[in-house]
Amino acid sequence: MSQETKANYGGQAVIEGVMFAGRHVNVTAVRRKNNEITFYEVPRQDKPWMNKLKKIPFIRGIVGIFDASAKGYQHLNYAAEKYAEDEEGPEANPQDKQESKWNLAMIVGVAVVGVLSLVFSKIIFTAVPAIIEELLLGKAFDNRVVHTLIEGLIKIAFLLGYLWLIAKTPIIKRLFQYHGAEHKVITAYEAGVDLTVKNVQKFNTLHYRCGSSFIILSVIIGVVIYSFIPYDNLWERVYPRLLLIPVVIGISYEFLRLTNALRDVPVLRWLGYPGLWLQLLTTKQPEDDQVEVSIASFNRMRELDKELVSNNAAS
Repeated sequence: MSQETKANYGGQAVIEGVMFAGRHVNVTAVRRKNNEITFYEVPRQDKPWMNKLKKIPFIRGIVGIFDASAKGYQHLNYAAEKYAEDEEGPEANPQDKQESKWNLAMIVGVAVVGVLSLVFSKIIFTAVPAIIEELLLGKAFDNRVVHTLIEGLIKIAFLLGYLWLIAKTPIIKRLFQYHGAEHKVITAYEAGVDLTVKNVQKFNTLHYRCGSSFIILSVIIGVVIYSFIPYDNLWERVYPRLLLIPVVIGISYEFLRLTNALRDVPVLRWLGYPGLWLQLLTTKQPEDDQVEVSIASFNRMRELDKELVSNNAAS
């Protein structure tokens, strides 16, 4: 398998299902209440201007992340609708229907938060730790680099605490299990084994190209960049960090690509370890039926990719 082929396949967990992004189509597989697996298939039709932006270093990371978030919401919304349909059913009583509506609202809420958090979480996780560190230790010493390091530690503590807390909820736990199933399928495919539940379950839930790795990298990259920004008061400390968020995102994305390219170099593999450690929180060991859904989504995506390539070649 070529490196290009590996790089073109990505996955994303959705509630009670998994989305895989191929070169030409995105496919979500969802397990229905009757045990049937249904698919939501969307051809990739990126605008020419977006494709150009995705080729520009440091810009492509920002464009790609927002694009992935928007598409992820679209597919998660499909999974939520199917969940609501199954929960209501044709013979459901009014109380069950009302409960189903609340569950659907909560799932869609998770989807919306997932998209909006890309912006708001960066603002909150950037500003709040700086404010806390400044209020607690701002006048304790003058070493700006040490202040920034402590700020970074506060940020990491917030991040780990937040992920640990939400992972305790049943919905997010299921989401993280599907996240683990998605990673296992991609790793099994890259290893060249047959995609059966038994084979896939042998692999790890961690993967170098995961978006979770990007999160922790952005924290580390931010600490390095912010160490060079002088300030004399709290406002001068916070507002440059907010303005530099796009810069941090762009550099972090490029660094993530670098760590993935170097993951087979023994001495340099450690560059990707912080992201893998974070995945210990964002992925959980999946059940066999979840792995089955992930395999179905991946196989359907590859099947449609091949069909589209053949159709384009014929025309």
